[in-house]
Amino acid sequence: MRLSVVAAVAVLLSCSIPLVEAQDPSSIVGSSPLYGLSGATGWINSPPLTAKQLKGKVVLVDFWTYSCINCLRAVPYIRAWAEKYKDSGLVVIGVHTPEFDFEKQLPNVQKAVQKFAIPYPVALDSNFAIWNAFHNQYWPAHYFIDATGKVRFEHFGEGEYDQSERWIQQLLTEAHATPMPASAVIVHGQGIQAAADTGDVRSSETYIGYARASNFASPDGINRDVEQLYTQPSLLRLNQWGLAGRWVDREQFAVLNSAGGKIAFRFHARDLHLVLGPAASGKSVRFRVTVDGQAPGESHGVDTDAEGNGVVTEYRLYQLVRQKGPVADHTFVIEFFDPGVQAFAFTFG
Repeated sequence: MRLSVVAAVAVLLSCSIPLVEAQDPSSIVGSSPLYGLSGATGWINSPPLTAKQLKGKVVLVDFWTYSCINCLRAVPYIRAWAEKYKDSGLVVIGVHTPEFDFEKQLPNVQKAVQKFAIPYPVALDSNFAIWNAFHNQYWPAHYFIDATGKVRFEHFGEGEYDQSERWIQQLLTEAHATPMPASAVIVHGQGIQAAADTGDVRSSETYIGYARASNFASPDGINRDVEQLYTQPSLLRLNQWGLAGRWVDREQFAVLNSAGGKIAFRFHARDLHLVLGPAASGKSVRFRVTVDGQAPGESHGVDTDAEGNGVVTEYRLYQLVRQKGPVADHTFVIEFFDPGVQAFAFTFG
C-alpha cells in the first residue's frame, strides 16, 4: 500500500488494524480489487454489485465501521459526493468491515445506515474478504477507482476532503471527456459528526478489552476472563484509565457484573466517546458522567444531559463529553447504575 504524505497525516485520525504487509491494490495481476465485492456477506440499499457491472464507472469505495468516530465524521462528505456526482457517473460503495463482533450483525448495521442517512450501496464485509482484496489496513479508507477498474488514488483517515473531491472530478472528466465543476461541496457535520478539533487532541483511541488494552492504571492490573473487584486509581496521568467495581475483562470488551461500577480516564480533547453495549439480555443500563468530579453542564455530549445522565440502549458509540471553551486535561468518570454494560473503546476528537 502506498502511503503518501497526505495519507500519513490523515492516518493520525483513523483506526487501524495491522494485518499483513499491504500492497498496491491496483497491482493485483489480472483483476481489479473490485472483484473482492463477490465476498460480501450481504448488501444494504442495493442488490449485489459486481466488478463487471461497474466497468466503465468511476467508483469510490469507502471502508467504514459504524462504531468508528473517524468513519462517522467522514460520512457527510461521502454522502454529499454521492449526491453531487450521481448523474455524472460516480458510484459510491460503502464497505462495512466490522471491528467488533456486534458490528457483524445485519440489524445493527441497518440501523446505523438509517440513522446516518446513508443512501448509497453498502456491502457487508463481515469476513474481511473485500478488506483483504484491497489489502486495506484503515478505517476510514477511501479508494478512488477509474473506469478501467484501476485504483488511481487512495486516502486513509479523516481530512483532505477537497483533494479527494478533485480526484473524483479528475476521474469523471477522464471517463466522460466532460469537465466537472471545480467547486467543492460544503459540509457542516452536526452532532457526533462535527469535525474534530484536530489541533488540540492529545488522547488517542484506547481499547478496554485486554487484546489491545494499554495505559491501564488500576492496582494489580487486568485479570483476563475472570471476575475481579477493581479499584479506581487515586491518581491518573494523562491517557491513563482504570476500572472500579466487579468487572470481567474479555478480549474485546469488559462487562460489569454488579451495579455501581465505574470507568475513569484522564484525557485531553474536545470530545470524548465510548463504545458501549447494553446487558447481554438486552436490558438498558443507566449511567452518569462527571468531569473532574462535577456534572458536565454545557460540556455534555449528545448522549448525556447537563447532569451527565444517560442510558445505554444499543451497541454503538456514545458521545459523552463535548467541551465548551478551551480544551484542557480533565478526569472523566462514568458510573453505571445497572449491571451488565459492555465497554469496548474510548475515542476522541
